Amino acid sequence: MEQRNTDRLLRARAQAIGGGVREPTVAAVLDRVLAVQAQDLTAAALGLRARARGLTAADVHRATDVERVAVRGWFMRGTLQLVPAADARWLLALFGPVFLAAAARRLRELGLDEALCARAERLITDAIGAEGPLTRARITGLLTTLGVEAKGQSAFHLIRRTALAGRICHGPQRDGEATFVLLDDWLPADGPVPFTGTAAAAELARRYRRAYGPATVEDFIHWSGLKTGTCKSAWDAVRDIECPGLPAGAGGEPDVRLLPAYDNYLVGYRSRELSVPTEHERRVWPGGGQIRPTVMVDGRAVGTWSGGRRGQGLTVDPFPGTAPPAAAVATGIARESADVARFYGASHTLSTTGL
Repeated sequence: MEQRNTDRLLRARAQAIGGGVREPTVAAVLDRVLAVQAQDLTAAALGLRARARGLTAADVHRATDVERVAVRGWFMRGTLQLVPAADARWLLALFGPVFLAAAARRLRELGLDEALCARAERLITDAIGAEGPLTRARITGLLTTLGVEAKGQSAFHLIRRTALAGRICHGPQRDGEATFVLLDDWLPADGPVPFTGTAAAAELARRYRRAYGPATVEDFIHWSGLKTGTCKSAWDAVRDIECPGLPAGAGGEPDVRLLPAYDNYLVGYRSRELSVPTEHERRVWPGGGQIRPTVMVDGRAVGTWSGGRRGQGLTVDPFPGTAPPAAAVATGIARESADVARFYGASHTLSTTGL
């Protein structure tokens, strides 16, 4: 039990959600954890907030849309992630071919043959080159000229295919909606990618061990979505890298964080047993691919939360049947709730059950 607790505390520190660790900027957070889950842009921003000190929503917007130090794309597991712009190209070179191959069957099922896919890629890139950043809705409208149905998943898969091929990437938001831009315009290449082939896989394993350790090769396989053989070879190449231990004096006041939906701490390992009590898993993973926002204390979930977006009141729901939190935990929850409001520049309203 003691080793399990130590592993959990080490993981929380590595992810900057425990041990008092907070980074100063968006760039510093991503340098530490490599990626933040970004299926939901609001959740991605809150994931950065939870790992940072004094960050605001405007800071996140500036980092992604103005300074371009972070870029959103399909990387690990073929899901949307926010990654450092400096790492985007080698990550895309590593993951793009893998998930293009994996998506081929789905494209055929949708009746999208290679010839149509090639025409769609040209249309998308030519239109962005002529008009500038385009929303998914605008691109979908253009694709209908090729006979692609406006409804359904065909347009999405053609956009995703073009991104995985390295032609486009997510660009600035427009009225709260994501747009797509030409990758070479948004992130001009300043030389060859720093890692390719087996070296890229090994670098990914190194970054994973630093951001998620202690972990196993099975955890790395689960998190990355790469083939088992690729992962095992990459893991062996960085086996000598050791995770740092807990600093002297660790284990003081509990560190409370409000993690957003789909947070990478909850999807970064094959097993959930260290992060969420088994008897409460369904409250975090209710089904349908959902992962609810969680209240974490030293890397261990003690409840879920909702609201808090742009002035909404924030509600905390502790797991049922658990003892009321200690005063220090209750204080930490209130502090985090206030910080979410500060992040949005809103007033602080907290509602709790069982506190």
